[in-house]
Amino acid sequence: MPATPQQGVDDVSERTQQNRSAGQDQSTATKSGRRLAAQLAEKQAADAKRKRNAVISSLAALAVAGVLIAVFVTIGGGKDKPANQADATPSASAPAPDAAGAPPAPQLPEGADPALGTKPTVAAGTGELKKLAVTPLIKGTGPAVQKGQTITTNYVGVFFKDGKEFDSSWKAGQPATFPIGVGQVIPGWDQGLVGVTVGSRVQLDIPGELAYGNDEAAAGGRPTGPLRFVVDVLAAQ
Repeated sequence: MPATPQQGVDDVSERTQQNRSAGQDQSTATKSGRRLAAQLAEKQAADAKRKRNAVISSLAALAVAGVLIAVFVTIGGGKDKPANQADATPSASAPAPDAAGAPPAPQLPEGADPALGTKPTVAAGTGELKKLAVTPLIKGTGPAVQKGQTITTNYVGVFFKDGKEFDSSWKAGQPATFPIGVGQVIPGWDQGLVGVTVGSRVQLDIPGELAYGNDEAAAGGRPTGPLRFVVDVLAAQ
């Protein structure tokens, strides 16, 4: 049966309405898709930021750990002394010579005897040395050296029996600086220099047991037997 004009109009209207509904559904789906895409992008950005922060935190922790390890190694290295260091005589390093080719004169404490600017002559001892002997040669006017201080000295060391020189800071032209009274030098120095006033020149007669011992084989090339030192105390702090 052929459609009436009214039925045609109704069919067109119905199709138009269906098309409009389909378009709305498509628009809604598009908007939903965009929102989901935006949410996904935000989530990905947040995840990436968290990962970056985690990496930065890890690197910072590693850097701090590296610094701490370096500090511990430095501190530990300062504490680990060679076994024979406590028995050492301080040694001086050579400074640059002056224009005339001679090492510079030592800097003396204020008010010190000018004789401290000249290397002393040290003679051999006499008799049998059985105990430490401290003999003042020049009396300084500075404060007394205290245990644990770091002192600066010039010195000459000779064998007590024959006066043969085996060591001297004067050869290098540079005073020696070292802690005193804490086992960093031979016992004769630790015991003999504590209490000496700055600006003094003293003679230390040290038996072998307070120096490097009396056994040449065990001394490792260091001077053995009784020794004599003449020491100028230039500073203490």
